[in-house]
Amino acid sequence: MFPRSTFVFAAILMLTPFAALAQDAKPNDAQIAHIAYTAGALDIAAGKQAIAKTSDPKVKSFAEEMVRDHQAVNDKALALVKKLNVTPADNPTSQSLTKAAEAKRAELNKLSGAQFDRAYIENEVAYHKTVNGALKDTLIPDAQNAELKTLLQQGLTLFTAHQKHAEEIAQSMAR
Repeated sequence: MFPRSTFVFAAILMLTPFAALAQDAKPNDAQIAHIAYTAGALDIAAGKQAIAKTSDPKVKSFAEEMVRDHQAVNDKALALVKKLNVTPADNPTSQSLTKAAEAKRAELNKLSGAQFDRAYIENEVAYHKTVNGALKDTLIPDAQNAELKTLLQQGLTLFTAHQKHAEEIAQSMAR
């Protein structure tokens, strides 16, 4: 079974970058675009890892959904920043997200079978809760460009559905 302490640790790792963001100066649109794109890219990488490691059809389907949906949103984000002639700006939040996600992928890589599946899904629940909270509480309110704000709001709707789906899978695994 997935140790609760590991789940709490994963949640803390994912919360830390966004907590730092809330304490720092408000991010500008170039930073917001980079943070949102990075968060999507990291979930794409996690989904690809799960596709390669799982044999559970529910987990594989979910991971394929994460790759497909996050890639579609990131493609829209890239088109928008190109249209607006904005260069996404790397920042400490994006860097912290990347570092935490790399550590989590390394941890997950050591697992296999049902243990991997539970850990991956629990991490997806925690990750989506954190990202959705950051979108709702920081990134969307701080976005100045209306088109960026709209894209972030559309992403939040989709990612809220992802969170719910991950929670449903996690609940079915607990049975």
